[in-house]
Amino acid sequence: MNSGSYRHWLTGPGSLTRRLQSLSNDFQVRPSRHQYGRAQIDEAQLLGLSRRQNALLREVYLYSNGKPVVFAHSVLPCQSLRGEWLALGRLGNKPLGAALFMNPKVTRTQLEFKKLSNHHALYRRAVRHLAVKPQAVWARRSIFRLGHSAIMVTEVFLPQVLKLSEFAS
Repeated sequence: MNSGSYRHWLTGPGSLTRRLQSLSNDFQVRPSRHQYGRAQIDEAQLLGLSRRQNALLREVYLYSNGKPVVFAHSVLPCQSLRGEWLALGRLGNKPLGAALFMNPKVTRTQLEFKKLSNHHALYRRAVRHLAVKPQAVWARRSIFRLGHSAIMVTEVFLPQVLKLSEFAS
């Protein structure tokens, strides 16, 4: 699987949430994990966290018309959940993207892309509820900053996203 069929989803600018909502009759955020813990080593390094610092680890599935299309994994360092971002720790089934893109002071780093195989922990969590597991999935991640606060968002694109009409061939 090359990134070709996923390219528009991987590289699309702006809010993925907004794009999915515009293509869905029924868009839903379904939380699957919301707990404090330690970020993965690479995540902690990018966020400037020590391995001992806790963060809120939030994972949700984004559903379009009853089908899971994206698995989102977010790392929200405890020190970032203050001030304007205090409410991000209590989103429940509300999309994180909507909150991030509403604030014009929030900046986003360049997107990083990766093909995840079944050896990757995020792959296993992303596809665990799929009846048919793909050999691999494509993911992207970036860091959002507001002042001195930063959070990381990783979006894993599930095969069903290709059926949405915006980029159907």
